[in-house]
Parts: sequence; structure tokens; C-alpha cells
Amino acid sequence: MDINKEIFREYDIRGVVDKDLTPQTVNLLGKGIGTYLLARGIRHAVVGRDCRLSSPQFAQSINDGLTSTGIEVVDVGVVTTPALYFSMFHFDIDGGVMITGSHNPPDFNGFKVCADKASIFGSEIRKIHEIIKSGKFAEGQGKVHEKDVLKAYENYLVGNARMGSRRLRVVLDAGNGTACTAAAPIYKRLGVDVTGLYCDMDGHFPNHHPDPTVLSNLDDLRKRVVEEKADFGIAFDGDGDRIGVVDEQGRPIFGDRLLLILARALLKQRPGAEIVAEVKCSQVLFDQVEKAGGKPLMWRVGHSLIKAKMAEDDALLGGEMSGHIFFRHRYLGFDDATYAGLRLLEIMSSHDGPLSSLLADVPDTFTTPEIRIDCPDEIKFDVVKRAVARFKQDYEVIDVDGARVKFEHGWGLVRPSNTQPVLVYRFEADSEQELQRIKDLMMDVVNGIVKEVSNG
Repeated sequence: MDINKEIFREYDIRGVVDKDLTPQTVNLLGKGIGTYLLARGIRHAVVGRDCRLSSPQFAQSINDGLTSTGIEVVDVGVVTTPALYFSMFHFDIDGGVMITGSHNPPDFNGFKVCADKASIFGSEIRKIHEIIKSGKFAEGQGKVHEKDVLKAYENYLVGNARMGSRRLRVVLDAGNGTACTAAAPIYKRLGVDVTGLYCDMDGHFPNHHPDPTVLSNLDDLRKRVVEEKADFGIAFDGDGDRIGVVDEQGRPIFGDRLLLILARALLKQRPGAEIVAEVKCSQVLFDQVEKAGGKPLMWRVGHSLIKAKMAEDDALLGGEMSGHIFFRHRYLGFDDATYAGLRLLEIMSSHDGPLSSLLADVPDTFTTPEIRIDCPDEIKFDVVKRAVARFKQDYEVIDVDGARVKFEHGWGLVRPSNTQPVLVYRFEADSEQELQRIKDLMMDVVNGIVKEVSNG
């Protein structure tokens, strides 16, 4: 049976239900993943799923495929992706498969694959496709064992918390995703007054799409925080690994500024700690982490890449603009929105002022959101490679992931997307005029390079 090569992405396996992903193709994925895990000496895997309409059927198909290779499966049912990650540590199992479409539209679904208790990515994901293409699968007779992990996960997070004396009121928007299963019960056990918004799981996502990086998806949360006079609001994506936060006035706190709040608190306990952040984050974050006594490290975009770098460097905290937050300080190193929210609750429970006051001294800048411009997959990497060389002739360039070009009053970034045929841009400056100047300059240069490459 043919399987679409394009579903094997940089960080996961993902496609359209009933087109790329059918019960038959998912069964093949299970066989391919099982064979891959066994080749790495892994004989057990935890399987969890989100609340998408296709996920129960896909869980059956993936389990059938895995067990046909001899893998012993522990099925933990409907959970967040972080709870799936936690289950590998809790049960001491090295393999894992999370069935989730995350923040993608309802007609998508996907699979996050873990080996040695860590997400695989890049060439390792492509190995699964090569196994399936070969048709050479391991054979065995594994079994499925159903186990609950949510209570153990809840107990672990509650036992990990260090709350202060201030009683907080928060609003949680789970977007009808699986964060419903975890966040509210945990926060309530910590003494927090919780108002739930869209906290019933529904794979149709009837109220808004579960993606907190899209500002319009935060509209209801922002209104409710103000109406309830809450201390702040937290939004989750569909599988609970990305967090969005709004302050007491309903104003969004973007991922890099949330990371700064968390980093400052951590550095009071662990001076000199390394903090890893992706290349799209504000320069203000890196400057302020250094000012607070930390060691900032700018790294490549991608949750799997950040986690791997943190483990390599023994960094204690990391994050992305998208709301993936990773703690190795008092935690297990993976991205967990419920735990990131818990750490914010800790900070605020020992703080007298409003959440916004924690950023009152941070300089304001002018920024663009991500700008995504179509560029064919076959040329996008060459375009950016040439852009790096071109800009280095006149400017300081950080090339850890694309070209982040430093100007006197700001910076600009162009990088190839790892998941789509696009170039991704972002710009920041200390004035609107400088922002526009940097944007125009960089995009003009890159557009010229695109024409050069396209014309051979």
C-alpha cells in the first residue's frame, strides 16, 4: 500500500483524515514505528490520544500495528501530550506514540513518536517511512495493556508545586481540547479559584480553534478575565503542550515575554542558569536574561530541537514564541503547558502586584508577527543559504537557523520553514520607522535572491 511521503514532517507524522490517514495507513504506521523501536532495542511503548473524532479509530489501528511487530503497548487513553510524555517516565517505558492533530484544523490528525523517552525528529522520522516503503516489518505477538496515568500525573504536578500565600483567581480556556483532563483539577488542588472556559472535550472544536498563538482565539478568554476580575487567563492548544497567557487587563503576553517572567524567577533560585530560546524571540528576552544573571542561548526553531539542545547543555529552561515552554528545573524537560501555567501560578502566589507589573520595566519594541511567504521546497534552503552569505558582507548575522541580521536599531530574520514550502520572516526595532526600513531592506534582498535561484 502506498503512503504519502509528505506526511512525514520534521517533528511529527501528520496528514488529512480519510485522505492521507486511514485505518489501513495508520496500521502501516504502527508496523513501521514498531519495527523502528525494536531496532533501537525498545520493546514497550505507551500510546495516548487526543479528543479528535478520528483518534479512537486510529488508536486501535496503531495498537494493532505495534503489537503485530511484538511491541507491548500500554494504552493510557485520552490524555494531553505532556501526560503521554510523563507516562514514559512514570511507567519507565522508552517508547511512545501520541495520536494528536495538536492545533491543526479538525480534518487533520497526526502522530508524535518517542524513543528513549524523547521525541524523535528529522531523519529519525524519515527512517519510519523507509521501513514502511520497504515492507519489511518485524513480526511478533504483543499485547495491549490499558492503564490510567492522569491521577499519577496530577499528583506529581501538585506535589511538585511551591505555592505562596496569595490566593489567585484564573480563567482557563481549554478550547475543547484535552487540557480539560488535567489543568483545572491540578490548579484547584493548589487552592486556585478556577473559572473554566470551553473545558468540555469536543473534537468538533465548536467555539474556536485550539491555537493560542492566533489572537482572535483569545477573544473570549480576554473578555472573561476582565469580567471576572481574574488575576490572569491561560489558554491551551489542542493537546496541551502549548500555552497562551493574558494578563489581568486581558492583554496577551507573547511566548518570549512569558519565558522572560519564568526565567527571572528561576534565576533567583539558580543564578547563571542557561536559558534556551528560539531564534524568532525578541532581543529584549536575551538581553534581560543576561541582565538577570542568566546565560541566554539562541537556538533553532522546533520543540524537539529545543529539548535536545537543553539536554545537551543541561539548560534549565527553554521556550518558543509559539508557547512551547520546557522546564528541566524541578521537572522532566519536556514541553507542558499545564506545568508552565503552574510555575506562573507559583510566581504570582508570592507576588503582591498584578501580572503586568512583572514586565513593567521591560523595554517596549515594535515587532511584526511571523510573515510567511511562499517559496518552493526545492529552493528555499538554497535561498536562505545565499541570504546568509549576502548579509554577512555588511552586517552581523546569527546563522544558527536562517539569517538573523543585526542592525543598529533592530533585527530581522529570514529562515526556511521546516514544515511548509515557505520562507518565514520576523522583524523587531525600536521605532516603527526602523521596523519598516529593516523589513523592506531584507525582503528586497531575499526577493532578489529568489529570482536568481529560480532563474538558475
